Amino acid sequence: MNFPQSSAAKGAAGATGTPEVVSVSWLNRAAREALEGSFPLMWIAGEVSTLTRAASGHLYFTLKDEQAQVRCTMWRNRAQSLPFKVEHGMRVEVRALVTLFEPRGDFQLSVESIRQAGMGNLYEAFLRLKARLEAEGLFDPAIKRTPPPFPRGIAVVTSPQAAAWRDVTAALARRAAHVPVTLYPSQVQGDTAPAQIAAAIGLAGSRAAADGNEVLLLVRGGGSLEDLAAFNDERVARAIRACPLPVVVGVGHETDIGIADFAADLRAATPTAAAELVTAAYMEWRERAGQLAVRLRRAMERRVESAAQRLDRAATRLTHPRQRLEASRMRLTILEQALRSRLDRRLGDGRSRLAALQLRLSARRPTPEALTVRLNSLAARLQRATRQQLDVRQARLTALQQHLAHLDPRGVLARGYTITRDAHGRIARNADALTPGSAIRIEFANGEVGATVDPRQDRLDL
Repeated sequence: MNFPQSSAAKGAAGATGTPEVVSVSWLNRAAREALEGSFPLMWIAGEVSTLTRAASGHLYFTLKDEQAQVRCTMWRNRAQSLPFKVEHGMRVEVRALVTLFEPRGDFQLSVESIRQAGMGNLYEAFLRLKARLEAEGLFDPAIKRTPPPFPRGIAVVTSPQAAAWRDVTAALARRAAHVPVTLYPSQVQGDTAPAQIAAAIGLAGSRAAADGNEVLLLVRGGGSLEDLAAFNDERVARAIRACPLPVVVGVGHETDIGIADFAADLRAATPTAAAELVTAAYMEWRERAGQLAVRLRRAMERRVESAAQRLDRAATRLTHPRQRLEASRMRLTILEQALRSRLDRRLGDGRSRLAALQLRLSARRPTPEALTVRLNSLAARLQRATRQQLDVRQARLTALQQHLAHLDPRGVLARGYTITRDAHGRIARNADALTPGSAIRIEFANGEVGATVDPRQDRLDL
């Protein structure tokens, strides 16, 4: 097979008889061209593993059989036209071009189309076991247990060397650092892993009371169907259901769902998500308590301080910390001086007001001696005025009595006059009012007499 050579390499080899030293990029490009030129577009059968759907829409997966595997890439424009969804464990036939990815030197297939060719052996075994255990009621939602919202201890079954253990401990330390965590180590991959996982779950359940654990996490990172085979084992599923602790399984990634996930009391998408599920109540109440504390502390001053905080944040972007400290120190000094000045001014105003009030109080303070003299003077004046008023009233009363006596009819009668009344007791003021022969009464100063009216005699004027 002939490989391409650059003109410089050919010239150097021809002139000196020794091969030219080439770069890695030249070598990878030459290998890619050789592969693409040597292998035609062909159909290749195998089982899909480690499938990844990129956000760009491209598909990345491994095509494998019992002895070998090869990486595959299917670009978005071709993946969008597939009539079915490619899944883990699916047996397929791909129409692909053999190539090499130059930046990493990876041998791979550039897939143009995919057609289904049945399911892989592992996936078929997975489906058969799932159906059998489901028929037994091992996955019945009615037997699922709810993990306690505030676990006082957490048991973890995983490998101490696995990234899942680091992820879980980091999440628990961040979210509930006060909760003790107990590791029950086990292999999570390989032929002996299922037995070790089941034994670790059994040990965690038997020591739950002694270790103070109230929930168990079974965790592992992502991988292919073969890598996760230990979690698709019947022994692990039955150990989960036999465990007295509620079991939360966080194995693989979002799309990795195994027998352990179906048997678990609660499934999490990832190991970190499993740790977050069992500490969700802690975080919720911590956040709520923090929010209430902030609201309680800042309710009355939020509006004023928000403007100051924005100003401070803007200032931090512009000034050196030393300058900020100096400015704060100067501002504190100014505020201290202003406070002292204000206090002195307030104290001075208070003293002035107190002195004025004392003067007003002294001016209005009563003097008993002067008031006694004034009271005696007023009493004498009142006595004199009362006596004068009594004299005036007495004189007026005497005059009125004299005037009344002068007008009294009895006084007139005493001078020789009389009062004549008719039979009805009316005063007769005119002789024409009396009828001859009628009875009359004549009143004198010392009594009355009866009389009869004689015929009228006219008075002769002299």
